[in-house]
Amino acid sequence: MADTQVPVYGPAMTFSIVGRSADGQAFGVAVASKFLAVGAAVPAAQAGVGAIATQSYANLAYRPDGLALLRARRTAAETLDALTAADEQRETRQAGVVDASGSAATFTGSGCHPWAGGVTGPGYAIQGNILTGPEVVAAMERAWSATRQDEPLARRLYAALAAGDAAGGDRRGRQSAALLVVTPDGGYGGGSDVLVDLRIDDHDDPLAELARLLDLHDLYFGKPDPASLLPLDGELADEVCDRLARLGHDGQDLEAALTSWAGIENYEERLFPGKIDPLILDKLRAAS
Repeated sequence: MADTQVPVYGPAMTFSIVGRSADGQAFGVAVASKFLAVGAAVPAAQAGVGAIATQSYANLAYRPDGLALLRARRTAAETLDALTAADEQRETRQAGVVDASGSAATFTGSGCHPWAGGVTGPGYAIQGNILTGPEVVAAMERAWSATRQDEPLARRLYAALAAGDAAGGDRRGRQSAALLVVTPDGGYGGGSDVLVDLRIDDHDDPLAELARLLDLHDLYFGKPDPASLLPLDGELADEVCDRLARLGHDGQDLEAALTSWAGIENYEERLFPGKIDPLILDKLRAAS
């Protein structure tokens, strides 16, 4: 374990949710705070292992040490007990953990600034400090429970975070927010497990800005329902060829022209041989 005897200070006024998807494939953290770049300090997650949030004079060693314990198949409660037992400043800390099986644990030290506390349930841990009151955590739990279990984990985590913000959130105000989700091969091109890693480091309304970026993330990296894809033939193929030509992508066959345009616009993750995503078709029509 890293040395946790030396105090490591970080976000002291923060609310967060740590969660696992219902199918056990994804883990993530959503967090907001009156603190600069909260996403650089609070969340940590590893595919197939679990997720952690460390806050309230955050001990940043909880992140690597906690993930190491989870990799060793310690439960969420055992992990949090081990982290806090080794930390002389434990009473100033707050943390939440979800393990690979979906069990969860939260810890709020007696020295955390009020209001401070947390709740857990199957697949989630919610915690906050320097909040307007317990209604913030309660609203987050209700919002999480109200989402469908088959919704993307990023959307479920965001819904809970937004509910906490709407219920009062950090009583010091707003500054930053972040959303981290991991799943096997979930990253760009399948080259990493990081599915979503969005950070609002300094903004008057970080939750609204985080929502905007999450929508953009879905546009660029989301996967459409295969049943919604349209065959690129007949009149539709002629239309797409014409529109691509207007945008300077002529002199190529249809697939090559579409690939060229989509690559420039960063839509390459939504390309399918012989078909077109209706969302991408709408973007092409708007652009041409």
